[in-house]
Amino acid sequence: MEILLLGTGSADGWPNPFCRCASCRSAATRVRGQTAALVDDVLLLDCGPEAPRAAMRWQRSLSQVRHILFTHGHPDHVGPAALLMRHWTGAVEQLDVVGPPSALEQCRDWVGPDDPVRFVTVQAGERIRVGDYDVRVLAAAHGADIGGDAVLYDLESQDARIFWATDTGPLPEETYAAVTGAGYGAVFLEETFGTYTEHGTEHLDFPAFAATVGRLRDCGAVTDTTDVVAVHLSHHNPPESELTAVLSDSGARPGRDGEVVRVGAAAGRATRTLVLGGARSGKSAHAEALLAVEPAVTYLATGGVREGDPEWVERVRQHRSRRPRSWRTVETVDVAEELRSASDAVLLDCLGTWLTARMDRHHVWDGGDGMNAVSADIDELVSAWRACPAPVVAVSNEVGSGVVPPTASGRLFRDLLGVLNTQIAAASDEVVLMVAGRPLSLPAD
Repeated sequence: MEILLLGTGSADGWPNPFCRCASCRSAATRVRGQTAALVDDVLLLDCGPEAPRAAMRWQRSLSQVRHILFTHGHPDHVGPAALLMRHWTGAVEQLDVVGPPSALEQCRDWVGPDDPVRFVTVQAGERIRVGDYDVRVLAAAHGADIGGDAVLYDLESQDARIFWATDTGPLPEETYAAVTGAGYGAVFLEETFGTYTEHGTEHLDFPAFAATVGRLRDCGAVTDTTDVVAVHLSHHNPPESELTAVLSDSGARPGRDGEVVRVGAAAGRATRTLVLGGARSGKSAHAEALLAVEPAVTYLATGGVREGDPEWVERVRQHRSRRPRSWRTVETVDVAEELRSASDAVLLDCLGTWLTARMDRHHVWDGGDGMNAVSADIDELVSAWRACPAPVVAVSNEVGSGVVPPTASGRLFRDLLGVLNTQIAAASDEVVLMVAGRPLSLPAD
């Protein structure tokens, strides 16, 4: 099962577009939209007004969607205009629209009389089948203002099982009973209010989130291999590094918009992803998000330590602060053997500093005769990249769009890095170009 997080924010997102608090300012480079998810390209978990455009932003079509599961009728979770958008395409395949009455009542007027749409009203305690998915409808503690009919979903396919638990306060006892022994591959649990505990709403804050995860562990719904992902995040949470540290105490982590979570057979796929971008394009942060689902990651830092360079030290500190505590950092430029022997996922950051170090080692900057050695190093790295037995992500600078370097050494570096990027891309399953913080998936042909 593959779950694309279309959004991981609360109703007002994070940052709130009208707010200038410290939390919102810290989140300006990692915007979170309203929480929703796309499962296997065929099923939507919630579909608020931002969800269709979010799918486009993450390079996904909704043309194959056959099922929409709404949790409740709040406006950030129900965007009925999506049904009209689908109507305009002349779609002939049946669409299941599933949810409690508070959600479905908002949708019926957006469907044409001949549209192939089946409305399925559900309530907690029911079990239905939609397509290839077995759906258990679970009780939420949320939404007295809309009749108190909010629900959560236990979604199971042939090889994977997840729990979609947004929005809710502390879970009802009947829900704990229903999920006992589930052993979910992933749990997406709301965590709206962070450090603000006096909100008086049916949402979770840090203490309530930790207590909920603890109860889910006690009843066997969450195990040591469950990926617990916090969603529906708001600006009542602290900046990303502090949020990550607090959630890690519960064995959880914050979700990120555009992140793909793989569960079951999909989780076992060894994938190779190259993330390209210019300076400050968000390439490193995006690469880290791609591996956030992994229980353990080896971070291959190729930049090394630069004595007497405080600006570089600060850059390194900022990178380290974003990484989960479970990640292992290896500072090395001899990365080929690390790739070949990897048992955990690997993040290589970055190819540009790796190449610089190899050119230093072989004394090629001033016209030395080490070019053959550098070429051999590139061949060895590409071979190790192909052979890596674990998921691996590499970060590199996109050098093809800038001005021509004014020096011969600069032009040599540009040309060699372009060659390296091209070869790594050819051996990758995915290539992503970051532009102003936005990922663009590059097709193979």
